Amino acid sequence: MTVLYSELQVAGWAETGDRIGLDDVTYRADNDKAFTLPCHIADPEIFFADSDLEINAAKSLCAPCPMRSACLEGALSRQEPCGVWGGELFEDGQVVARKRRPGRPPREAEKSGDEVAA
Repeated sequence: MTVLYSELQVAGWAETGDRIGLDDVTYRADNDKAFTLPCHIADPEIFFADSDLEINAAKSLCAPCPMRSACLEGALSRQEPCGVWGGELFEDGQVVARKRRPGRPPREAEKSGDEVAA
């Protein structure tokens, strides 16, 4: 099943103000251009995946997309809470390099000569 991002949007929320709505980026279902975009050909779950492998696959799907920069601009304006938008990973409305994993962050290995005096 193929789902347009615009079908996931709450109707009317981005029609006013400075937010860029999904219809401006991914087109409406009645527009043939909508289903030419890589995000509509792929499984939508890949854009909201947890694994680095799937996240990188989603980013690579965005690379040739003609709407990449508009998608990124729109996601920034909407402060998307999560997912890959415009080839970038979002978390809490911000672009992040990597998805934070649950639990305590790993300890950094001690480097010789870089120890801090207590």
